[in-house]
Order: sequence, then C-alpha cells, then structure tokens
Amino acid sequence: MMQLKCTTSNCQHNLKCHCNAGVILVNEKGVCDTKIKRAGGALEQTFAELEAAEEFLNDAPSVVQCYAECVYNKDRRCAANSLLVGDMMLNTKCATRIKP
Repeated sequence: MMQLKCTTSNCQHNLKCHCNAGVILVNEKGVCDTKIKRAGGALEQTFAELEAAEEFLNDAPSVVQCYAECVYNKDRRCAANSLLVGDMMLNTKCATRIKP
C-alpha cells in the first residue's frame, strides 16, 4: 500500500492529511475527482480533525485510479510509492504527477 498525504482544507474524506476514501480517482488533468466538500467547510474539517483518534486513520486508500498522463500511471493505476494531493488555485490536484 502506498503512502498518501492529502493537504486539502475542505474534503469529507480528509482527516489529519489521511484520505479515508476507499478509491481515489485522479482525472486526465491530475485533479482529484474524489474530493467532496464538507457542508460546514474548512471550519467543520478543523473540528473533525480535533476529534479524530490517530488509530482510526488509514494510511492510504486501497486503489488510486488515474487517468492522467504520468510516468506513474500503469494501466490506469498509480504505481508511485508515495502520493501528495493538495489544494491548488481552483481545485485539488495530484502534486506527485510527472508528465512523461
């Protein structure tokens, strides 16, 4: 299982930089399509992180399905050992992506 760090500030799946989604989907532009904004926004995420116990956090989802043109894309699965996903100006993107 790969290591994943997600630094998005407003996602239902993100707790303390850990993604709790079972599958992550990265589209052809490198954008994380799995992101679901929290109803209460970044403030609700802050409260959720304060209440989250460390032992319930997953290290990474079981599958990262990727459609981006990237050296780590192997048959639409991410083959990178570690993955960084974070907020950009307009969306949340995979920062590990390297175009061939």
